[in-house]
Amino acid sequence: MRITTRPIEGQKPGTSGLRKKTRIFEQSPYLENFVQAIIDASGGAAGRSYVVGGDGRYFCDRAVQVILKMLAANGAHRVIVGQGGLLSTPAASHLIRLHGADGGFILSASHNPGGPDGDFGVKFNIANGGPAPESLTAKIHDRTQEIDSYCIADLPDLDLMRPGKTGLGGMSVDIIDPVADYADLMQCLFDFDAIRAMFASGIRMAFDAMHAITGPYAREIFENRLGAGPGVVMNARPLPDFGGGHPDPNPAHAKDLMDRMSGPDAPDFGAASDGDGDRNMILGRGIYVSPSDSLAVLAANAHLVPAMAGGLRGVARSMPTSRAVDHVARALGIECHETPTGWKFFGNLLDAGRVRLCGEESFGTGGDHVREKDGLWAVLFWLNILAARRQSVTEIMRDHWQRFGRTWYSRHDYEGLDVDLANRIMDRLRSLLPRLAGQTFGAMTVVEADEFAYTDPVDGSVSSGQGNRITLTGGARIVLRLSGTGTEGAILRLYLERHEDTPENLDQPVQEALANVIAAAEDIAQIRAISGRSAPDVVT
Repeated sequence: MRITTRPIEGQKPGTSGLRKKTRIFEQSPYLENFVQAIIDASGGAAGRSYVVGGDGRYFCDRAVQVILKMLAANGAHRVIVGQGGLLSTPAASHLIRLHGADGGFILSASHNPGGPDGDFGVKFNIANGGPAPESLTAKIHDRTQEIDSYCIADLPDLDLMRPGKTGLGGMSVDIIDPVADYADLMQCLFDFDAIRAMFASGIRMAFDAMHAITGPYAREIFENRLGAGPGVVMNARPLPDFGGGHPDPNPAHAKDLMDRMSGPDAPDFGAASDGDGDRNMILGRGIYVSPSDSLAVLAANAHLVPAMAGGLRGVARSMPTSRAVDHVARALGIECHETPTGWKFFGNLLDAGRVRLCGEESFGTGGDHVREKDGLWAVLFWLNILAARRQSVTEIMRDHWQRFGRTWYSRHDYEGLDVDLANRIMDRLRSLLPRLAGQTFGAMTVVEADEFAYTDPVDGSVSSGQGNRITLTGGARIVLRLSGTGTEGAILRLYLERHEDTPENLDQPVQEALANVIAAAEDIAQIRAISGRSAPDVVT
């Protein structure tokens, strides 16, 4: 049936779909309007097939039922849905590609908190398995501003806990095990025999699923298929509110794992993933590996992984990600692409075969096996390297820094800022950029400054206004941008890095190594002075 509606303000997708407070999505027709806008803007659902699933956060179960009924009413031919409505984001991407689906609806707000007072999100992935490109998200937003009706079938809810084939109106529905196909893919990509032998030799691991979607995936892969041992997966049961925690795999929010990895009986290897399974954090005994360093290490050791045995033609990183991987690419003689933030920008490069490995500083790494970043894939990549090199995480990192130099890197987040205030900080810095070159701030001199714009080398599309970047003497850089993942106020992200080709003190604390860059950033951008904040809310 067709229901009359009217446009709702604020339904503009961000870097990863539309994210709002859960209570906003619960207010009908908020979800219905956005889903119908996606269907309309993508050419309609008639005769098409889709994948539907989410990370299990609060409201996910009801949202899945709404979307299924809307797809049925809009004439969809077939939908593949994870049992219980569950699917990790990389698993959903894999299913779209595996079954040749026309797209997928992924219900998640990624690493944002869940529960009734938390966040919810919806994003649409296209037929290549990747997030909708900017051209489509612009059409979706335009449609939300003119929508006057939506279609939904007046049918009972499906029992999504019962696997198998069923129907909804004239639409075929396949309810599948959300883990099996993804786990099979991982087993094809990595040397499971070598990793299994490593665990059998006594190497110990801890993985924090943060009460999020990767719990069942991690148990099947690490505990069952690789024999890492029972109890390796912490917080393994997915909960609608993530156990009251913040499912963001970083040192601040995965404190229990951080404490365990620095304790007297620490495991040899530690890792964590986020709400929807697309992010990762890597730890060794007493050492934290920054996402930027992790990407560089994977690039340098890709030849050790069966799936990458053919070599890397190229790598890609988001602009705010440190340039550590650039040094590896230069040494290997391969392409290195710098893209805006958002996984969708990697899609064309992957599809064209220009890159096989990509990553961003916000704990996301991925390859050409799917078109999303993939947390468990990155963890398995590291395990494969450990098994092949027979070294500890610390030894691998020290060898890497000796060979390629070290890039000290950190991100400072100012959260919940007044939107106008955050824009004022950004606008002020933008106005200064043309005049900064040659100026000295403390111990640092500006070499160049600009607002990043990206021209896609595959299709020629241009994305402007992608963040302010300032290059300093001595291999240092400052980047400032507004995040598109928050749901309240604004999040201002300050990225800081400094590179040394022959570092004498490999163990120098990161914030200490970046002290001059941090001071220069405040002198230039005046974030604390203008915002009234004495320090960032989160430092990673």
